[in-house]
Amino acid sequence: MVTAADPGETRTSVWLTSRPAAPARRRTEAPSGLDRERITAATVRLLDAEGLARFSMRRLAAGLGVTAMSLYWYVDTKHDLLELALDRALGEFALPAVPPGAGEAGWPGRLQTLARGYRRVLADHPWVAPLTAAYPNIGPHARAFDAALQRLLDATGLADAARTGAHLAVSQFLQGCGGAVRRASEADFCLALDVLIAGIETKAGPEAKARSEDQARPEAEARPEADAQPVA
Repeated sequence: MVTAADPGETRTSVWLTSRPAAPARRRTEAPSGLDRERITAATVRLLDAEGLARFSMRRLAAGLGVTAMSLYWYVDTKHDLLELALDRALGEFALPAVPPGAGEAGWPGRLQTLARGYRRVLADHPWVAPLTAAYPNIGPHARAFDAALQRLLDATGLADAARTGAHLAVSQFLQGCGGAVRRASEADFCLALDVLIAGIETKAGPEAKARSEDQARPEAEARPEADAQPVA
Protein backbone atom coordinates (compact mmCIF):
# COMPACT_ATOMS: atom_id res chain seq x y z
CA MET A 1 0.00 0.00 0.00
CA VAL A 2 1.31 3.44 -0.87
CA THR A 3 1.76 5.77 2.08
CA ALA A 4 2.58 9.45 2.24
CA ALA A 5 6.23 8.66 2.91
CA ASP A 6 8.15 5.59 3.90
CA PRO A 7 10.38 6.02 6.98
CA GLY A 8 13.70 7.55 6.01
CA GLU A 9 12.70 7.88 2.36
CA THR A 10 13.32 11.05 0.41
CA ARG A 11 11.18 11.23 -2.71
CA THR A 12 10.94 13.90 -5.39
CA SER A 13 7.80 14.37 -7.43
CA VAL A 14 7.94 13.17 -11.01
CA TRP A 15 6.68 16.64 -11.98
CA LEU A 16 9.72 18.29 -10.40
CA THR A 17 12.38 16.19 -12.09
CA SER A 18 13.44 15.77 -15.69
CA ARG A 19 14.82 12.47 -16.90
CA PRO A 20 18.00 12.80 -18.98
CA ALA A 21 17.68 11.43 -22.49
CA ALA A 22 19.19 7.99 -22.91
CA PRO A 23 22.16 7.67 -25.28
CA ALA A 24 21.17 6.75 -28.83
CA ARG A 25 22.71 3.29 -28.55
CA ARG A 26 20.72 2.52 -25.42
CA ARG A 27 17.48 3.92 -26.87
CA THR A 28 17.65 1.24 -29.55
CA GLU A 29 17.67 -1.35 -26.78
CA ALA A 30 14.40 -0.10 -25.28
CA PRO A 31 11.39 -2.41 -25.72
CA SER A 32 9.42 -1.59 -28.85
CA GLY A 33 5.75 -0.62 -28.66
CA LEU A 34 6.06 1.03 -25.26
CA ASP A 35 5.96 4.67 -24.29
CA ARG A 36 5.12 6.58 -21.14
CA GLU A 37 1.53 7.29 -22.24
CA ARG A 38 0.77 3.65 -22.91
CA ILE A 39 2.31 2.57 -19.61
CA THR A 40 0.36 5.23 -17.70
CA ALA A 41 -2.92 4.19 -19.34
CA ALA A 42 -2.22 0.57 -18.42
CA THR A 43 -1.48 1.63 -14.86
CA VAL A 44 -4.89 3.31 -14.59
CA ARG A 45 -6.60 0.17 -15.90
CA LEU A 46 -4.73 -2.09 -13.49
CA LEU A 47 -5.47 0.15 -10.52
CA ASP A 48 -9.15 0.20 -11.48
CA ALA A 49 -9.26 -3.58 -11.82
CA GLU A 50 -7.20 -4.69 -8.82
CA GLY A 51 -6.83 -1.70 -6.51
CA LEU A 52 -3.88 0.16 -5.09
CA ALA A 53 -2.87 -2.52 -2.56
CA ARG A 54 -2.27 -5.14 -5.27
CA PHE A 55 -0.49 -2.84 -7.71
CA SER A 56 3.11 -3.72 -8.59
CA MET A 57 5.47 -3.11 -11.46
CA ARG A 58 5.65 -6.86 -12.04
CA ARG A 59 1.87 -7.17 -12.45
CA LEU A 60 1.81 -4.12 -14.70
CA ALA A 61 4.59 -5.51 -16.88
CA ALA A 62 2.81 -8.86 -17.17
CA GLY A 63 -0.30 -7.10 -18.45
CA LEU A 64 1.77 -5.29 -21.06
CA GLY A 65 3.63 -8.45 -22.08
CA VAL A 66 7.06 -7.10 -21.12
CA THR A 67 9.54 -7.56 -18.30
CA ALA A 68 9.32 -5.39 -15.21
CA MET A 69 12.74 -3.93 -15.96
CA SER A 70 11.42 -2.68 -19.33
CA LEU A 71 9.20 -0.18 -17.52
CA TYR A 72 12.20 1.56 -16.02
CA TRP A 73 13.18 2.86 -19.44
CA TYR A 74 10.25 5.26 -19.03
CA VAL A 75 9.91 5.90 -15.29
CA ASP A 76 12.44 5.86 -12.49
CA THR A 77 10.21 4.43 -9.76
CA LYS A 78 6.79 2.98 -9.10
CA HIS A 79 5.92 6.21 -7.27
CA ASP A 80 6.58 8.19 -10.44
CA LEU A 81 4.16 5.99 -12.32
CA LEU A 82 1.47 6.33 -9.67
CA GLU A 83 1.80 10.13 -9.86
CA LEU A 84 1.39 9.98 -13.63
CA ALA A 85 -1.70 7.77 -13.27
CA LEU A 86 -3.19 10.14 -10.69
CA ASP A 87 -2.91 13.13 -12.99
CA ARG A 88 -4.26 11.17 -15.94
CA ALA A 89 -7.39 10.29 -13.94
CA LEU A 90 -7.90 13.93 -12.97
CA GLY A 91 -7.89 14.85 -16.64
CA GLU A 92 -10.89 12.68 -17.47
CA PHE A 93 -13.57 15.34 -17.06
CA ALA A 94 -13.97 18.64 -18.86
CA LEU A 95 -13.49 21.71 -16.71
CA PRO A 96 -16.42 24.16 -16.76
CA ALA A 97 -15.85 27.05 -19.12
CA VAL A 98 -16.54 30.65 -18.15
CA PRO A 99 -18.96 32.16 -20.72
CA PRO A 100 -17.99 35.60 -22.05
CA GLY A 101 -19.50 38.33 -19.90
CA ALA A 102 -20.56 35.87 -17.18
CA GLY A 103 -19.08 38.08 -14.46
CA GLU A 104 -20.24 37.07 -11.00
CA ALA A 105 -23.59 35.70 -12.17
CA GLY A 106 -23.05 31.97 -12.71
CA TRP A 107 -20.30 30.86 -10.37
CA PRO A 108 -22.47 28.66 -8.07
CA GLY A 109 -23.62 26.49 -10.97
CA ARG A 110 -20.10 26.23 -12.38
CA LEU A 111 -18.74 25.28 -8.96
CA GLN A 112 -21.37 22.55 -8.68
CA THR A 113 -20.31 21.22 -12.11
CA LEU A 114 -16.65 21.24 -11.10
CA ALA A 115 -17.30 19.51 -7.77
CA ARG A 116 -19.57 16.84 -9.26
CA GLY A 117 -16.98 16.08 -11.93
CA TYR A 118 -14.35 15.61 -9.25
CA ARG A 119 -16.67 13.32 -7.30
CA ARG A 120 -17.21 11.16 -10.40
CA VAL A 121 -13.45 10.73 -10.72
CA LEU A 122 -13.26 9.60 -7.08
CA ALA A 123 -16.15 7.18 -7.60
CA ASP A 124 -14.73 5.74 -10.82
CA HIS A 125 -11.18 5.44 -9.43
CA PRO A 126 -11.18 4.64 -5.68
CA TRP A 127 -7.37 4.75 -5.66
CA VAL A 128 -7.30 8.46 -6.55
CA ALA A 129 -8.22 9.66 -3.05
CA PRO A 130 -5.34 7.93 -1.21
CA LEU A 131 -2.88 9.03 -3.89
CA THR A 132 -3.91 12.67 -3.55
CA ALA A 133 -2.99 12.34 0.13
CA ALA A 134 0.28 10.58 -0.62
CA TYR A 135 1.66 12.78 -3.40
CA PRO A 136 1.98 16.52 -4.10
CA ASN A 137 -0.64 16.28 -6.89
CA ILE A 138 0.92 19.02 -9.00
CA GLY A 139 0.61 17.53 -12.47
CA PRO A 140 -0.80 19.52 -15.40
CA HIS A 141 -4.38 18.31 -14.96
CA ALA A 142 -4.30 18.96 -11.22
CA ARG A 143 -2.99 22.48 -11.85
CA ALA A 144 -5.68 23.07 -14.49
CA PHE A 145 -8.32 21.95 -11.99
CA ASP A 146 -7.03 24.34 -9.35
CA ALA A 147 -6.85 27.17 -11.89
CA ALA A 148 -10.51 26.55 -12.77
CA LEU A 149 -11.40 26.67 -9.08
CA GLN A 150 -9.45 29.91 -8.68
CA ARG A 151 -11.38 31.48 -11.58
CA LEU A 152 -14.67 30.49 -9.97
CA LEU A 153 -13.61 32.05 -6.69
CA ASP A 154 -12.60 35.21 -8.55
CA ALA A 155 -16.21 35.45 -9.67
CA THR A 156 -17.52 35.31 -6.09
CA GLY A 157 -16.16 38.78 -5.39
CA LEU A 158 -14.37 37.58 -2.26
CA ALA A 159 -10.97 39.10 -1.58
CA ASP A 160 -7.88 38.50 0.53
CA ALA A 161 -8.40 36.28 3.58
CA ALA A 162 -12.04 35.48 2.76
CA ARG A 163 -11.10 34.26 -0.70
CA THR A 164 -8.23 32.19 0.69
CA GLY A 165 -10.63 30.69 3.22
CA ALA A 166 -13.15 29.82 0.52
CA HIS A 167 -10.45 28.12 -1.55
CA LEU A 168 -9.35 26.10 1.48
CA ALA A 169 -12.94 25.16 2.33
CA VAL A 170 -13.74 23.93 -1.17
CA SER A 171 -10.42 22.07 -1.53
CA GLN A 172 -10.81 20.29 1.81
CA PHE A 173 -14.45 19.48 1.07
CA LEU A 174 -13.51 17.80 -2.21
CA GLN A 175 -10.53 15.95 -0.74
CA GLY A 176 -12.63 14.83 2.20
CA CYS A 177 -15.14 13.26 -0.16
CA GLY A 178 -12.60 10.59 -1.07
CA GLY A 179 -13.26 8.29 1.84
CA ALA A 180 -17.01 8.90 1.88
CA VAL A 181 -17.80 8.92 -1.81
CA ARG A 182 -18.94 5.29 -1.87
CA ARG A 183 -20.84 5.60 1.41
CA ALA A 184 -22.70 8.85 0.75
CA SER A 185 -25.24 9.13 -2.05
CA GLU A 186 -24.88 11.75 -4.74
CA ALA A 187 -27.93 13.49 -3.26
CA ASP A 188 -26.16 13.79 0.10
CA PHE A 189 -23.04 15.09 -1.63
CA CYS A 190 -25.05 17.71 -3.52
CA LEU A 191 -26.80 18.78 -0.32
CA ALA A 192 -23.46 19.26 1.45
CA LEU A 193 -22.15 21.14 -1.59
CA ASP A 194 -25.21 23.42 -1.55
CA VAL A 195 -24.54 24.24 2.10
CA LEU A 196 -20.91 25.08 1.29
CA ILE A 197 -21.90 27.31 -1.63
CA ALA A 198 -24.54 29.05 0.49
CA GLY A 199 -21.84 29.83 3.05
CA ILE A 200 -19.63 31.37 0.38
CA GLU A 201 -22.56 33.40 -0.95
CA THR A 202 -23.35 34.63 2.56
CA LYS A 203 -19.77 35.73 3.03
CA ALA A 204 -19.51 37.25 -0.44
CA GLY A 205 -22.72 39.32 -0.16
CA PRO A 206 -21.57 41.93 2.40
CA GLU A 207 -18.16 42.21 0.72
CA ALA A 208 -19.74 42.85 -2.66
CA LYS A 209 -22.08 45.45 -1.15
CA ALA A 210 -19.24 47.22 0.64
CA ARG A 211 -17.14 47.19 -2.51
CA SER A 212 -20.03 48.62 -4.52
CA GLU A 213 -20.53 51.39 -1.96
CA ASP A 214 -16.82 52.21 -2.00
CA GLN A 215 -16.91 52.51 -5.79
CA ALA A 216 -20.03 54.68 -5.74
CA ARG A 217 -18.79 57.08 -3.04
CA PRO A 218 -16.15 58.89 -5.15
CA GLU A 219 -18.69 59.34 -7.95
CA ALA A 220 -21.23 60.83 -5.54
CA GLU A 221 -18.64 63.15 -4.02
CA ALA A 222 -17.50 64.38 -7.44
CA ARG A 223 -21.00 64.96 -8.84
CA PRO A 224 -21.97 68.19 -6.98
CA GLU A 225 -18.81 69.90 -8.20
CA ALA A 226 -19.38 68.73 -11.76
CA ASP A 227 -23.03 69.80 -11.72
CA ALA A 228 -22.45 73.23 -10.15
CA GLN A 229 -23.61 76.17 -12.32
CA PRO A 230 -21.94 79.58 -12.29
CA VAL A 231 -23.90 82.23 -10.40
CA ALA A 232 -24.93 85.27 -12.60
